[in-house]
Amino acid sequence: MEPKTWRDETLVLNDGVKLQSRIWQPQNSGPWPALLMRQPYGREIASTITYNHPSWWASHGYLVVIQDVRGQGGSDGDFTGFSQEALDTTQTHNWVRSLPECNGLLGTYGFSYQGLTQLLAEPNTPPPECIAPAMTGLDECEHWSCDGGAFWWHLGISWGLQLAALKAKRDKDGKGWNEIRCSLEDGSYLRKGPSLLKRFDPDGMALNWLNQSHKSNKNWTTYKPLESWLKQPILLIGGWWDPHLRGVIDLYKRSIDSGGKPEIHIGPATHLQWWDETQLILLEFFNKHLQSTKPQVDQIHKPKLWNLTKKKWQSSTDSTKSVNNWGLISQGSACLDSKDGILELNQKGQGFLNLVHDPWRPVPSIGGHLAPEPGLADRKSIDIRSDVAVFTSPKLEKDFHLEGIPNLNLLVEADQPGFDLCVALSITNQNESKVLQISTGFLRIFGPQAQKCVLRKVVLQPILVDLSKGERLRISIAGSSWPAIGINPGNQEYACGCNNLHCKVITISLNLSNSNFHVLPLLS
Repeated sequence: MEPKTWRDETLVLNDGVKLQSRIWQPQNSGPWPALLMRQPYGREIASTITYNHPSWWASHGYLVVIQDVRGQGGSDGDFTGFSQEALDTTQTHNWVRSLPECNGLLGTYGFSYQGLTQLLAEPNTPPPECIAPAMTGLDECEHWSCDGGAFWWHLGISWGLQLAALKAKRDKDGKGWNEIRCSLEDGSYLRKGPSLLKRFDPDGMALNWLNQSHKSNKNWTTYKPLESWLKQPILLIGGWWDPHLRGVIDLYKRSIDSGGKPEIHIGPATHLQWWDETQLILLEFFNKHLQSTKPQVDQIHKPKLWNLTKKKWQSSTDSTKSVNNWGLISQGSACLDSKDGILELNQKGQGFLNLVHDPWRPVPSIGGHLAPEPGLADRKSIDIRSDVAVFTSPKLEKDFHLEGIPNLNLLVEADQPGFDLCVALSITNQNESKVLQISTGFLRIFGPQAQKCVLRKVVLQPILVDLSKGERLRISIAGSSWPAIGINPGNQEYACGCNNLHCKVITISLNLSNSNFHVLPLLS
């Protein structure tokens, strides 16, 4: 059996709180550069759901430190979420660099919550030599909880309950832990989730975000990394079906604006399922900036993007592509007649459509970045519903490249003071026997403005695809996408969520005269 190569260490913070870390070290003689992950889920797990075990990193010459953040795992204190991390990160970095096994060089890694802990520190904190955040973001609304103003129902509730279960475990509340776990296993969390959060984690981030999403006066927090940190070597990992992808893209742009030269890889990944090469990409990055004895040339890195239809890596080309505009056309039957709704390239939209959302039988979510089973999906069975409007292009006369952030603009009003627009972008084959959904987007409207015919913009998840000659492009529009987002009751007096007796039937009227679909550049 391989000898034990790890130990637990305690850092006592300035306020007396003790943070527990598990440290793995190589078997050869040190000192070594350190890799640090600060996370709330237990240092024993060490994010092995997406990363190689710390012993693997140690075998490549790194001192690996996995720390339980304040109030989680074996660490003292009360867990309050993102707001606690800047001060604790600063003290942790100083401590790691001072370890006798560390040679003074520090890199950080981790995804999601562990991605954000890499970016927050007190002013004047020396930056790590390199930073590798994955699938994370800085804006609590746009990058962590809402899409077009609609709360991530399935994801937000289930993640909040995971944190609530960890809290119950710390409190030795076995009954509460079991109740939370059962709700996730039997699916009742979709209905009971908010009440469970109120009982078991009333001050938690997930419930706060859910409540904030219902307020008329929104005051969301956006965190700001230190400028000097954004100039450091940064490796960003994103996934086409990850809900935090816009956060990763935002970090890339912020680093560029600060004078940094970040690397970015966006691949065929959900939040928890990554592509095979990610560990080697990370290892190469850390070796370059923490192990290499050669001076590193500061260079611009071409973005590495996975083409979803060609199934291969390529560099971004969006800065050289012109924006193509597509108009939506219907004579009022696009919900029942698949031939009535047309998506026409370089044509103005025209016509009208009335779309009825019946909360008793909400349109289900499928695939994409927010549904319970994310990814590419065949949505043919959804598009044939009478409460889904479809607009399909003629057969393409040549191959067509789409890269960037899809946007749909159209005039919309409803007969109730609240409604949702749930939009899907798909590719259909020549005979339309398969409808491959490649992107989804949402917009939530409340208040008197909902009953006015106003130009609305729905921003969809970024994409990179190539359509072949003979294929068709399709836009699908519905009034719900359950359980990716909660059902809009049609009145802000009641919260969005699962179906209940307060939910109204909503007629959504589309004026297509100014409708426009286009794809904006991804990174430029």
